[in-house]
Amino acid sequence: MQSATPFPEIIADLLGLDINETWVIIVTSIAAAGVIATVLLSMTAVLGIWGKRKITAAFTDRIAVNRHGPYGLLIIPADAVRLLSKELIVPEGVDRPAWDLAPLVIASSALLGFAVIPFSDGLQLADPETGLAFVFAVASIASGGLLMAGYASNNKFSFLGGLRAVAQNLAYEIPLVLTGASVVIFAGSLQMSTIVEMQRQTLVTLGGVPIPSWYAFVNPFAFVLFLIANLAEVGRNPFDIPEAPTEIVAGYQTEYSSVYFVLIYLGEFIHIFLGGAIIATIFLGGASGPVLPGVVWFFIKMISVYLFTQWCRSAIPRLRIDQLIQVGWKGMLVLSFANLILTAVIVGVVNA
Repeated sequence: MQSATPFPEIIADLLGLDINETWVIIVTSIAAAGVIATVLLSMTAVLGIWGKRKITAAFTDRIAVNRHGPYGLLIIPADAVRLLSKELIVPEGVDRPAWDLAPLVIASSALLGFAVIPFSDGLQLADPETGLAFVFAVASIASGGLLMAGYASNNKFSFLGGLRAVAQNLAYEIPLVLTGASVVIFAGSLQMSTIVEMQRQTLVTLGGVPIPSWYAFVNPFAFVLFLIANLAEVGRNPFDIPEAPTEIVAGYQTEYSSVYFVLIYLGEFIHIFLGGAIIATIFLGGASGPVLPGVVWFFIKMISVYLFTQWCRSAIPRLRIDQLIQVGWKGMLVLSFANLILTAVIVGVVNA
């Protein structure tokens, strides 16, 4: 199956350049990455700083920000100036450069994952044959950043948060990947564009209305498992124990301030959107949808997942660390293996 033209090649064609030249590939890739990053950072600023407060307030029957500009939107530049103008305090005894690198690792790993996400036909930085494996691999790098931040901070609360983060990610990354592998069995490919294309087929027609073969409809059990595991990966209730403000202050980020705090905070929300982008791509048909442009449908689906995580944050209490580990290793892992085996059997019987 022929994949869509990546975004850098589209830019090169518009400029009349030869994409085979190395420098053109570099320049167009940087330009395309800049466009994507600008969109993502803008969306993170709106939904992360302003939207989070408004959404949480709506869930908890409060008003939230409404004093700075129309609907409180000017809180975004106000918070940016406030945080970036603060002094960067380096505590005594921190392990540098690990302490300095941790915020960069957390934020950059999430942005890197968007390189293979197909926002729409042709709006994709790269489309390798191992796209799904790539996005899982780079997203997991953030676990190293969390451990670096907790260990290097020379603070017992940070250290506890880092250990909790590693324990949580180990317990839930395996079910996450196994559940994603069940989608690969259905699609027959790790390539993101192929996975999206396979979901454009009609699953069934009800009352004259064609129902697409989104893998959320084909295998709703896998979809639910992936949603739960994704909550643990992005640290949203009931799996927010690496931060746990009521227990360990702020966990791995306790000793960070100024621009470093901004990077960690930014990385946290970009990871949430990356999780939503992965779910939209492999379970909800990617950019497919009626009437509206594909990129609009993609962002609707991705933001819907974000709203779901914010609902969980407001409505579900936090688990204890022992409960979380037990759910991960004794529940999610077993169910994800069962789902993988059942999917393989079903696909094998259908294709026999």
